[in-house]
Amino acid sequence: MAESAKPRKIRKKKLGSYPFASVIFSISMALFVLGLFALLLLHANRLQDMIQENLEVQVFLDRDLSEANRIKISKTLAAKRYTAAKDNKAQIQYISKEEAAESFLDNPEEEIALLGDNPLRDSYVMKLKPDYYQADSLEMIKADIQNLSGIFEVTYVKSLVESVNENLAKIGLILLGFAALLLIVVIVLINNTIKLALFSQRFLIRSMQLVGATSRFIRKPFLTRAFLHGVFAGVVASALLYVLMQWAYTRIDDLQLLADWRNSIIVFAILIVAGGFVGWYSTWRAMNKYLRLSLDELY
Repeated sequence: MAESAKPRKIRKKKLGSYPFASVIFSISMALFVLGLFALLLLHANRLQDMIQENLEVQVFLDRDLSEANRIKISKTLAAKRYTAAKDNKAQIQYISKEEAAESFLDNPEEEIALLGDNPLRDSYVMKLKPDYYQADSLEMIKADIQNLSGIFEVTYVKSLVESVNENLAKIGLILLGFAALLLIVVIVLINNTIKLALFSQRFLIRSMQLVGATSRFIRKPFLTRAFLHGVFAGVVASALLYVLMQWAYTRIDDLQLLADWRNSIIVFAILIVAGGFVGWYSTWRAMNKYLRLSLDELY
């Protein structure tokens, strides 16, 4: 007698379950790319800050200026509202003409003896507050200092300031434009991915409706899982970005100088929260659609 065939086990679908692996992967990759653009913006801003922090204004003094007048000019410059300060001390450095000669001339003693006199001037090098890095502010500062008694000339690298501000502004706008476009693509991608994942649950949703389950009861497990999957995807994306940053810092010289960990952590936190929210919201929209479908539309 033929051995009776063993009955096959029927897998029961659990309310709220769906092929989550593809959903997590899609959300993770979308958030990873979005986070990458955000980190690029952070590094570009940090680069701009570093260049501007190293911006110096040189104030050349008149020849044969008395020590008392020189100290008076120093105190006046230190008291200016645009002068940067560190540890409550104005960032102003005095450079004598002898020190300048040692810095700029190969053989200062021989060249000065040949010229008969040191052609350089005593000067102050001062740093400015970040609010005064723009070209119009620098021109205002130059005119203000130039009006002081005992000042021969005020200089700064004007072309560098204009070039840095202009180029970084363009880079920032381009990255923001791409980020905005990418954000729309990410939302559409995640929405469609979750919609397709829930497609396999449409008959189970209808069955729950037929036995009297409320829409809120049906939505709850789906929304909970979607939120958790989105949060997990955000964690995965943040971890990948962290690994990429560490790898880049070890491969590219001096790139770590642009690191902004405080804001990078904020970006990671936003990605995690955004993953949970987008997953929840996309599932909520898809659930509303399937809850309103007629029996014919389900097929």
